[in-house]
Formats: sequence, structure tokens, C-alpha cells
Amino acid sequence: MKLFSQLRWFFIREWTRYLGAIILLIIIAILQLLPPKIVGLLIDLIIKKNIHNLQIIIWISIILVIAIIVYMLRYLWRILLFGASYKLAIELRVKFYSYLSQQNQIFYLKNRTGDLIARSTNDVDRIVFAAGEGVLTLVDSLVMGLSVLIVMSTQISFLLTIISLLPMPIMALLIKKYGKALHETFRNAQISFSSLNNQTQEILTSIRMIRAFGLEKNQLKKFNHIVSETGKKNMEVAKIDACFDPVIYLSVAFSNLLAIISGGSLVWNNQITIGQLTSFIMYLGLMIWPMLALAWMFNIVERGSAAWERIYSIINTEPDIPDGNKNIPESPGILKININKFYYPSKTIPSLQKINVILQPGNTLGICGPTGSGKSTILKLIQRQFNFINKEDITYHSLSLLEFKINDWRSRLSVVNQTSFLFSDSISNNISLGKPNASKEEIETVAKLADIHKDIIDLPNQYDTQVGERGVMLSGGQKQRICIARALLLNTEILILDDALSAVDSQTASNILNNINNWKKKGHSLIITTHRLSTLINANEIIVIKNGVIIQRGNHLKLIQEENWYKSMYDYQQLEKKLEDY
Repeated sequence: MKLFSQLRWFFIREWTRYLGAIILLIIIAILQLLPPKIVGLLIDLIIKKNIHNLQIIIWISIILVIAIIVYMLRYLWRILLFGASYKLAIELRVKFYSYLSQQNQIFYLKNRTGDLIARSTNDVDRIVFAAGEGVLTLVDSLVMGLSVLIVMSTQISFLLTIISLLPMPIMALLIKKYGKALHETFRNAQISFSSLNNQTQEILTSIRMIRAFGLEKNQLKKFNHIVSETGKKNMEVAKIDACFDPVIYLSVAFSNLLAIISGGSLVWNNQITIGQLTSFIMYLGLMIWPMLALAWMFNIVERGSAAWERIYSIINTEPDIPDGNKNIPESPGILKININKFYYPSKTIPSLQKINVILQPGNTLGICGPTGSGKSTILKLIQRQFNFINKEDITYHSLSLLEFKINDWRSRLSVVNQTSFLFSDSISNNISLGKPNASKEEIETVAKLADIHKDIIDLPNQYDTQVGERGVMLSGGQKQRICIARALLLNTEILILDDALSAVDSQTASNILNNINNWKKKGHSLIITTHRLSTLINANEIIVIKNGVIIQRGNHLKLIQEENWYKSMYDYQQLEKKLEDY
């Protein structure tokens, strides 16, 4: 029942739908009380031979009319009640997705993809089911049960009612006991289901690698193990679930037995008529549904409560990256990076130290250095994927990035990461991802800038070609260039290329950078990290990072004159290129 309290904000907001459904349920309950009463009267009148055939037909017709009205009203309350619960499903999933979109990489290190998918699908379905069927069964069982109880007590025999309902308290205690056990076992089953989702997602994502290494049998063994564990957890839920119905049916059976024995005695002593006993047995039959509904309600509400705890544990936590409240000026500004020290969460050694850079509008900043030196960390901080230590660490228009609205700031950036990601869609839709209303001419223009247009028009369906899941139909270089085109289409103030030319040849990389240099003359800034130093030749400033510290800075001509990491690596790469050409 705690779940209903947790969802009261939704019930209050949708009170008209729920109130309408409750009123209809009350009307239905009242109407359902009439047929047993009519049947009892008919039996007594027939025994006394005090009724005509026409009167019998009229009373039967009344029962049929009541049945039709009940049918129509049930149709209406289902629309009201389940319409509201489906709204809850939409709202919870949107809220869940909105929360996920605000989280940094630390969050996704703690929470695996399969588990998050399970929470947003299976767990939300359980909550919605409880908000629909749970409310229905609660109200219906209470209204119908109380109505039947009042009629049996006042219209037939209070003593017979008390005797017949003696098994009910025992049933209630057992249902409560099973409900508590169900809550914990269902929660464990959902956790196991999340693990199954994680394993499935990982296997499907890495299926090509699994085949390449011949690991099919090994992965199947792991998958069989986790499937078996999930099956065991679900079997534990099923065992507890199976205890509900026997308890209810045994209680109902004992109630009927007590009603027949006690009722027969009352009829023998002329305290009630045969017709009244018949009506009582029919009313007792109507009590079966409230009792079943009560047990079912406990069942689905406990499942919904366990699911809500899993959802609430995600959406109730504060985002790791707080949002600002200021809007960014429209004109391009100066980006200043002045990081004294930056530590990753739970790390004691700084990942960056004394990083001081100024990027003027229209300029290019090159970042290079050995693997693991901190290049990508700088880009993550610029994108606000982690919090800074001080407000002055990174500023734009002389204001800290912490003061800006995150969505507003990120709309000023377009990023191409080291790992290219394409959706299972057409090339055209992948390029226009950030600008869905882009024209064909705009898409082709940026494709030409990214030097991918010629490759696309050689494909059978050209821009309508389906790339497959994660772009499986394309080469690594083609995927990178489509991602670059996608970023260029946004026409943002700052373009970030995080080693985004690693999968293309030197000539293609040169063509792309020349095109981007012409494009950014309109005031765009470019930040590029790379291991291929030839791509930094035209950068206004290059910083060389090693162990999180800038060890060199200047333009290309200046750095190749210094005997240090940059010159050594550049000479090595040039020699390597000559050997390849030879």
C-alpha cells in the first residue's frame, strides 16, 4: 500500500479520471447487488405459486438490462482508469530518460546499460500496472465487498454473515505474510533480470569479436548460467505467487460450507426462507471476486512497490552536474582554460595540473601528447561532463561555465569523439541528427566538407542507404567522416575533434582540415586532439601534454625547432610516412 502513497502526486493531478472511475465502480457494485435479490424473490414467489409467467419474463428482462448497463459502465471506467495509468508510463519514462541524459560518465560506470533498460521498461510497466489494475482491484474489492457485506447482514441474516465470513481474517493474515515475501523475492528477480539484460546487451554488441575469437561456446556457457539464475529467481516469485489462489479458494470453500450448514439450520427453524438462502449463496459468490481482487491487489502492488524503489533510486538522486541559470551571449566569445588541478572522483593523484589556454574566436587549438596524458580529460571538462574545482577553471565570455545552463552551453559545441557512433538509420538521417529539418542541399554541403560525399553517391541508395546497427555497413573512416559532417551541420561556435581523423588516410585528413579551415573563417573555433601531428600544422596554438602537465606550447614551426617530444614524434611520423610511400 506504500506505493499508493508514493504515487499520490499523480493521483492528485489526475483526480478527475480516478474519481470518475471510482464513481462508475460504485454504480456497478450497486447494480450487481440487484440480480441476487431478484432471484431470491422469484424463488420464494415461485415456491408460493404467487407469480405469473409474464412477471417472470419481466424480472429476467430487468436482470438482462442490468447486465448490459454493467458491461457499458465497465467499458467506460477502463478507459478512464487505464488512460490515466498510461499517462503515468509516459511521464515516468520521459523523466527517467531526462535524468539519464544529465548524468556524467561516473554514473554510467556505476550503472550498466542493461540494468537501466530493464528499469525503464519492465519496472515502469509494473508501476503502471499497479497504478491501473492495482487501483481498480482495491476500489472494486472494497466497494463490492462492503456492499455485499451490508446487504447480507441487513437484508438476510447478520448471524449467518458472521459465521460464513469466519475464514476471512485467517486469509487476510496469510495474504499479508505472502505479500511481504513477494516484495523481496520480486525485487531480487528484477535485479537478476537486469543482469540478464546486461549480458544480452554485451553479447549482441560484441558478437563480431566473439565470432572472431571463436568464443561462442564460452559465451553460451556464461549466458546459460545467468539465464538459469534468473529462472531460479523467477521460480521463487512464482512459488510465493502460487500461494495466493489456494488460500483464497480454500477460504471461499469454507465460507460456502459454513453458509450452507448454518443457512440450512436457519431455514429448518423458519428464520430465513429458501429464496433468502439462495440470495445469500449468490451474494457469497459475489464475495469471491473481492477476495480474489484483494489478494491480486497485494500481489501487483508489492511488485509495483519493488519496481518503484528501483526507479526512484535513480530519478530521486541529484544530478552529479548541477545546472546553471544564465544564458550565453549570442556572439562568439573567448574560451579560457585555467585549471590549477583536477582530480577524477575517488582519485588522489591529479589528472591535470596548471593547464592555461586561451582560445580566441576563429582560432584553432591543437592538443597532443602521449597516450593517457590528459587530452580527452580537457575536452570532457569543456563539455561539462565533470564538475570543476573552481568557478574560474574554464570561462566563456569571462563567465564560468558553471553559471551557464548546461543545454545552452552544449548547444554551442559540436563534438566528434574518438569512437564514431551511427544510428541504425539512413546516412541522411544520421547526418541530420542534430538538425532534423535540414535540407538536402545542407546535408550534401557538409558531406562535401567532410570529404564523404563522393563515397555516398557511389552507394546503391546514396544518402538513403541504411548503415545498419552502429554503422556496420560502413568502414571506420566513412563512419568518422559522417560524424564530422553531422557536427558541421550544427554550425556551432566551437567544433571539437577528439582524435576524429584516426581512421582516415593522411590525404583525406588534410582535405577535411582544409575544408574546415575555410568553414571556420566565419568565426568558428576548432579544438582538435590527435596523435597524427601533421593535422596540427595550421593550428594557431598547440599544447603538448604529458602526465597532465603542459610541457610544450606554440605553433607548429616553433615546436619542431625545439628538441622535445613534439619534434621527436613529428620526425618519427614523417619517416614512417616516407617508408610507407616507398
